[in-house]
Amino acid sequence: MEYVYTALLLHSAKKEVSEESVSKVLHAAGIEADHLKAKALVASLKEVNIDDAIAKAAVVAAPAAASGGAEVKHDEKKAVEEEKKSEEEAAAGLAGLFG
Repeated sequence: MEYVYTALLLHSAKKEVSEESVSKVLHAAGIEADHLKAKALVASLKEVNIDDAIAKAAVVAAPAAASGGAEVKHDEKKAVEEEKKSEEEAAAGLAGLFG
């Protein structure tokens, strides 16, 4: 992931995403750059419009984040209700033993 982050950082700074610049940024961050990974990254980004890719990712991520939060809350509420029901059933079963 650090290679992708490096490419995004370079793009954001309006610098060329090249093998040399990727290696320099990684080195500055204390990461030993793998020149093959840097070369593969640069080659894979050659035909990519990074601004368009970011815009598309933001459009896809926004609705997913919005609906994902609602699902999590619903799932949490359902889990709490199931746990409470399970506890009530267990209590009823114990009451039957002594009743």
